[in-house]
Amino acid sequence: MKLRVLTLFLALAASAFAATTMPPNVIFILADDLGYGDLGAFGQKLIQTPRIDRMAAEGTKFVQAYAGATVCAPSRCSLMTGMHNGHAVIRGNREIKPEGQQPMPADTFTVAHLFQRAGYATGATGKWGLGHPGSTSTPDRMGFDYFFGYNCQLRAHEYYPDHLWRNDERVELDGKTYSHDLIAEETLGFIRANRDRPFFLYAAFTIPHSKMQVPDLGPYGDKPWPENLKTLAAMITRLDRDVGRILDLLKELGIDERTLVFFCSDNGAAHRDELFRHSGELRGYKRDMYEGGIRSPSIARWPGRIPAGAVSEQVWTFYDFLPTISELVRQPLPHAVDGVSVLPALLDPSLKMERPPLYFEFHERGFDQAARRGNWKAVRHGTKGAVELYDLATDPSETRDVAAEHPDEVAWFTEFFRIARTDSELWPIDETPRPRRARPEKAAAAQGEKS
Repeated sequence: MKLRVLTLFLALAASAFAATTMPPNVIFILADDLGYGDLGAFGQKLIQTPRIDRMAAEGTKFVQAYAGATVCAPSRCSLMTGMHNGHAVIRGNREIKPEGQQPMPADTFTVAHLFQRAGYATGATGKWGLGHPGSTSTPDRMGFDYFFGYNCQLRAHEYYPDHLWRNDERVELDGKTYSHDLIAEETLGFIRANRDRPFFLYAAFTIPHSKMQVPDLGPYGDKPWPENLKTLAAMITRLDRDVGRILDLLKELGIDERTLVFFCSDNGAAHRDELFRHSGELRGYKRDMYEGGIRSPSIARWPGRIPAGAVSEQVWTFYDFLPTISELVRQPLPHAVDGVSVLPALLDPSLKMERPPLYFEFHERGFDQAARRGNWKAVRHGTKGAVELYDLATDPSETRDVAAEHPDEVAWFTEFFRIARTDSELWPIDETPRPRRARPEKAAAAQGEKS
């Protein structure tokens, strides 16, 4: 009898030890076209986001984090591959008729492949936008065991679609079902199904990308606002609700303390109304190379490992995610990437790690480049355009171009813009002259832009 009790005790102890040493689950929640100033935790006053704000209070808020690009597809490519816009195979939004986008090559190595090598279950829900049905880079061919959502980001403009995709199976719908709600349920279902093993979940929600559609206006029905702004606010609050449901489920299943959750946006705000001030104090919007176009309202939460209520000044970007995960799960990368691991800064917000300069480029309105080194930020419109220079330490809103005062910095960025990239046959440089973007306070209110 004593031997049986001892055996049972040792078995329970071993089980408890395994639970504490099991590799962490990782969930990456990606909003679509959410502005830096659209969350209460980042200064929003009118749109209610209590669950994401609580996530920030329970984790660390990163106030100098960047998306992978200023539009959808190249941003997601950077997240998946660890490559910036000057080296990534996808550098812009390019449609492939009748449904889908330019695919990545079959041999592309993604962060999902890395997780699979580490023994993780891998799932993606929401919007893919990095291939087309039957192509070389559908989610199931890019390292994901399970996918549910939109293969095509253009089709994702419609929240009441006639179909979605489950892996390579077309799921017919009635055109009356709100897609985000289906995607949220599938997201929760993946977590439940994989509760007993390490998993990686890429929850790429489509909210608040246009169209402006939502089943109900929630707390905004009686607001004295234009109808489209009530709808937009209700969409963001619906997203907030489902982020909360994810966090609640982790607690319910007893896996909260072994799950690292990220929340980010894929690029700056597409919406430019003055009421909500979507970019906060930052200059620019989606499709701009200024901070409002590329900075992401980012949060990381991992109870017991990432400090609660902290604010980090660490600079990081989507292409740092792959090398960070490589360090986290102790899996080597098969080739060099542009990103660096920022795992120490995730775990200790007081750290501010040195990192190589950031680089971004944009091909859909001529050719734009941006880079950041330390607190210096440079923007150039066209390879023959003047280099604009901003000191983000004293001027985060990029109101004052100080290029004339710092010729050495201008010279450095001019050379960096030349060497930071390689040419791409798919995205050749377009030298069409570009006017400077208007300051945000002078920009007319507009609806979200394509993709």
